[in-house]
Amino acid sequence: MMSEACGCEPDRTPIADASAEREPERLWEVSEIRFAAVSGIFLLGSWLASLAGAAPSLVRVLEALALLLGAYTFVPGTLRRLRKGQIGVGTLMTIAAVGAVILGEVGEAAMLAFLFSISEGLEEYSLVRTRRGLRSLLSLVPDQATVRRDGHDVVVAPSDLRPGDRMLVKPGERLATDGVIEVGRTALDVSAITGESVPVEVGPGDEVFAGSINGNGALTVTVTTTAEDNSLARIVRIVEAEQSRKGASQRLADRIARPLVPGVMVAAAVIAVVGTIAGEPTLWIQRALVVLVAASPCALAISVPVTVIAAIGAASKMGVLIKGGAALETLGVIRSVALDKTGTLTLNRPAVIEVATASGAAGEQVLEAAAALELRSEHPLARAILAAAGTVQPADDVEAVPGAGLAGTRDGAALRLGRPGWIDEADLAEAVGRMQREGASVVLVEQNDQLIGAIAVRDEPRPEAAGVIATLHRDGYTVAMLTGDNHTTAAALARTAGIDTVHAELRPEDKAAVVRELSAQRPTAMVGDGVNDAPALATADLGIAMGAMGTDVAIETADVALMGEDLRHLPQVFAHARRSRRIMLQNVGLSLALITVLMPLALFGVLGLAAVVLVHELAEVVVIANGVRAGRTRGLDALPGLAPDSVQPGSRITVTT
Repeated sequence: MMSEACGCEPDRTPIADASAEREPERLWEVSEIRFAAVSGIFLLGSWLASLAGAAPSLVRVLEALALLLGAYTFVPGTLRRLRKGQIGVGTLMTIAAVGAVILGEVGEAAMLAFLFSISEGLEEYSLVRTRRGLRSLLSLVPDQATVRRDGHDVVVAPSDLRPGDRMLVKPGERLATDGVIEVGRTALDVSAITGESVPVEVGPGDEVFAGSINGNGALTVTVTTTAEDNSLARIVRIVEAEQSRKGASQRLADRIARPLVPGVMVAAAVIAVVGTIAGEPTLWIQRALVVLVAASPCALAISVPVTVIAAIGAASKMGVLIKGGAALETLGVIRSVALDKTGTLTLNRPAVIEVATASGAAGEQVLEAAAALELRSEHPLARAILAAAGTVQPADDVEAVPGAGLAGTRDGAALRLGRPGWIDEADLAEAVGRMQREGASVVLVEQNDQLIGAIAVRDEPRPEAAGVIATLHRDGYTVAMLTGDNHTTAAALARTAGIDTVHAELRPEDKAAVVRELSAQRPTAMVGDGVNDAPALATADLGIAMGAMGTDVAIETADVALMGEDLRHLPQVFAHARRSRRIMLQNVGLSLALITVLMPLALFGVLGLAAVVLVHELAEVVVIANGVRAGRTRGLDALPGLAPDSVQPGSRITVTT
């Protein structure tokens, strides 16, 4: 609120506090607006009575009633703050109103109170509206859910769901809370939560989140969280808690407004004293009061908070969680981006991309032999080979050779699987070298001491990675990749994605050191998974977690979280933050210019008290309207296209002989 931006508590009366229990949905429901409306009626009545030649006492009574009703929205709160030694914009307005009454200008004081109460109401309503955009996420939860209890299907409210319940979700229904799929397969529409436009294929064992829309498959979901603690509720709580963190622009407004308020009071007192000594006390006391109001930082105080809340609410609709004004402000000045490789630039799902054969073996034979040995292994390469081979007969007497590979037998044939060097590459040396240069991990397969093939496994780049990097370069960002992988693998992915700067074979502390060096040159954001990259995320000017939906650690570690796994939201949110920052600076500049212009006009009597108040309140409406523009996402919907040469998940495996 206004006085909050000056470092003071809000100049609010119990009316506003009471209404906070249920936020107003319409402008008329804001208590300040209702009091202002009644005040305006009495003010209009006093003006009409004066025109009609009514008794001065009647006119004065109507003006007094207008003053009391308008002042009730801010004067009681101001007095409470003053008892605690706190001053704010309301203090200036109260002094001006009291001074006008002492000078006999009750109508002027009533006009001031009427206009200021309107501005207070508009401010309250604008903040409520922007907060409502974020809280609308909670409306994605359905009004009821179906659970199976004691063998019967029962319809319950989401608040009655408990971990362990078996929730039944029909095609087209929204999920009432988070859970894990027990039975069924479907495509979930998660666009309202993560911003991803393509439905996500899920099946047994997959985690699903509240608010997702089920596709065409019936699901049985084991509930893992209550409705009060599901992923959507956590997002709203985190954002609302973090909104108190102020960005640089908001701190700038604070630094200006905090000394400005007492400074203005001193200046007004000096004007009044000097004018009194000069022999015209009434004139100069009146002008001192006008200067007091002219220099009040009303628009300055509200200029940034409205923008911050609107921008954060809009980002949440894009599937991006921005943790407060500080993060938003920093996001708008970032010029360098450091990207983790695994899980950020890649899908983090290693897959077999090529099988090279030798000794007359077929590709299927090579995969089956490798899968027979890998069947009980938990290594990521094993999962990729098993996925490519399908159902196979397990090998017998499987033994692991540390740092080398596996050995075993199947149908009387001796099998070996391992790295080049442990198994001789023989005729496949050229193919193995090419696979490694392309960034793949290679394993060789032997049967009865004869090389039958080589399998290339690679964590494929995200289909959108090259398009995103190209967009970041176009927008003037420098991009670097940080990874613990070897230089060959890292260089191969960097070529595919279009990244020139690569830092490979890094430990977590090494990543943090590289980010520190980058930050010394330009404001730098680190994009990672929020867990393994925690040191680098903490070191960067801004930490961005990727794919953080439902992951507490990722959300808590980073300043910004992309809730989905679509990397294209990265340049989108950068553009959103840059525009929001421009709006903040516009508002701060307009507010300071207004004070600079109004003070001399008030001092030399060009503008009276009512005119100055009117200009101030019009300026507040302007900065509020400008700030609300940060809540619009028009023009940000177009995401960078997919790279035409990207390998899509599930691509056909190449077999070479």
